[in-house]
Amino acid sequence: MNPTERPRPRGRPRRFDPDEAVAIAQRLFHARGYDAVSVADLTEAFGINPPSFYAAFGSKAGLYARVLDRYTGTSAIPLDDLLRPDRPVAECLAAVLTDAARRYAAEHAAGCLVVEGCRSDDREAREASRALNVAAEGVIRHYIAARHPEDAERVTDFVSTTLSGLSAKARDGYRVDQLLATARLAGLALARALPD
Repeated sequence: MNPTERPRPRGRPRRFDPDEAVAIAQRLFHARGYDAVSVADLTEAFGINPPSFYAAFGSKAGLYARVLDRYTGTSAIPLDDLLRPDRPVAECLAAVLTDAARRYAAEHAAGCLVVEGCRSDDREAREASRALNVAAEGVIRHYIAARHPEDAERVTDFVSTTLSGLSAKARDGYRVDQLLATARLAGLALARALPD
């Protein structure tokens, strides 16, 4: 054995765990954005080679679809918990904005993974993100329409625009206290628009 060579560790090499890889990819995509993360970045982070990557995920966009599934189940705003039928609509929408402000400025986050994905240069990634974004807007619209049908479209647009703005500002480095101040101000506007 050459004295400058390191001995190989004994035993089997560490097994590739696709679920762990999806969690790692979520952190990378969230922190840097889909377009800024290359397949080389991903294979290095996972400790695998490109053929193994393509065998596991098919493509970068295929991995991103799995990341979005994981994100909606673990890290996305819990709309079903926050949009409660027993509370005033404006109060619940303000809670959504407050929750978003905290999540968008959290560690490993730079805005909303879905909202930021809607701006991707990659058509497949962009469409996957847009589908989730449209679905979330549909949940919000349906919730508002149950008690304020005449206001559902315009208030949904307001909430969606505010969420996009919070995400963009988080990506630009705004602190959580700045985002929360914006969410509070938007909450006041919602309370005036939707008196219960």
